[in-house]
Amino acid sequence: MKYYFIINPMAGQGKGIEKLKKSISDTAQELNKDCEIYITKSVGDGECYVNSICKANNQPKSFIACGGDGTFNEVLNGAYGFENTYIGVLPSGTGNDFCRNFADCNFTDIEAQFKGSPTPCDVICYKGVVNGREVTKYCANMFNIGFDCNAADLTAKLKQYPLISGSLAYLLGVLGVMIKKKGANLKIEIDGVEVHNGKLLLTAIANGCFCGGGVKSNPYAKINDGFMDINIIKDIPRILFIPCLPQYMKGTLFENKRYKHIAITKQCKKVIVTPNEKMRLCVDGEIFDAEKVEFEIIPNSINFIIPTKKA
Repeated sequence: MKYYFIINPMAGQGKGIEKLKKSISDTAQELNKDCEIYITKSVGDGECYVNSICKANNQPKSFIACGGDGTFNEVLNGAYGFENTYIGVLPSGTGNDFCRNFADCNFTDIEAQFKGSPTPCDVICYKGVVNGREVTKYCANMFNIGFDCNAADLTAKLKQYPLISGSLAYLLGVLGVMIKKKGANLKIEIDGVEVHNGKLLLTAIANGCFCGGGVKSNPYAKINDGFMDINIIKDIPRILFIPCLPQYMKGTLFENKRYKHIAITKQCKKVIVTPNEKMRLCVDGEIFDAEKVEFEIIPNSINFIIPTKKA
C-alpha cells in the first residue's frame, strides 16, 4: 500500500505546512510506510493529481486529503471509480464537516491515519450545468442552496479581511444573510414527485449531517444508509426565521412540532432541482453558479479510511 498526502497550502490560512510535511514524513519513516506528499498548486489540481495516479497503476493506494471539505472533494472526484483505492482526511481547513460524522475518531493523528481501516460510504452523484458547463461529479457530504449557501458565500468574502477567520467569519456571514434574508426560487422534485415550486429560505441535500463548520442542518443523515436526506424550509418572515435559526443549527428544528408547517425533511434516492431564477450551489463548502441539477445517491461507492483508535 502506498500513501499519498495531498496538502492544500491555502487551508487553515496556510499555517504550519512545513511542520505538517515533516510530521507526515517522520511518521511514515517510523512505521516503514511508502509515502508521497503533494502540495496542490491551484483549485482543481488535487483532483487532477489523484486521477493521474489512479490511471497510472492499479496497485493498492490511499489518498489522504490534508485540508478542508473542498480538498477532500477534489480527492474524491480524482479517485472515484478506481479499484484498490482508499481515501481519507487529515483536517487542516476551517470546515471539515465530513469528519464530524465520525465523532469518536481523531483524524489529526497521522499514525492513526497510516494504521486506519476502510469503511464503505455512500456518495452523491450530481449532474447538470455548473459554472456554465455540463458536469458529472461526486460529493461525499452536502449541497446547500439558499440561506446556507449565501452564508458560506459571504463567509468566504469576509475571510479576505484581516483578523476575520474561522467561526467569527461564519457568524458574521450568517448575521449578514439574516439581515437580507436571502433565499432561493426553485422547483424541487423528490423521487419523481414535485414537492415545491417557488421561493424558499433554504434546501440542503445531504449524505452527512453537518455543514458550515458544525451546523447540524440534516440531523437524520447517515453516510452509509443508501439514502440522501433533503430538507426544505419555506419562505418565511424574518420574525419567524430568527427564533428558529438556533434550532436549525443544532439539528433540533425538525423535531419541533411548532415549525412542522414550515420545515420538512425526507429521505430519498434522487432529487432534481431546477431554478426559476439564478441559483448559487454550495458543494462541500465551494460555491458555484448552477442551472438544473440532478442528484442521485450511489451506495457504498467509496472506501473511506477511519483512523485507528488508540487503546
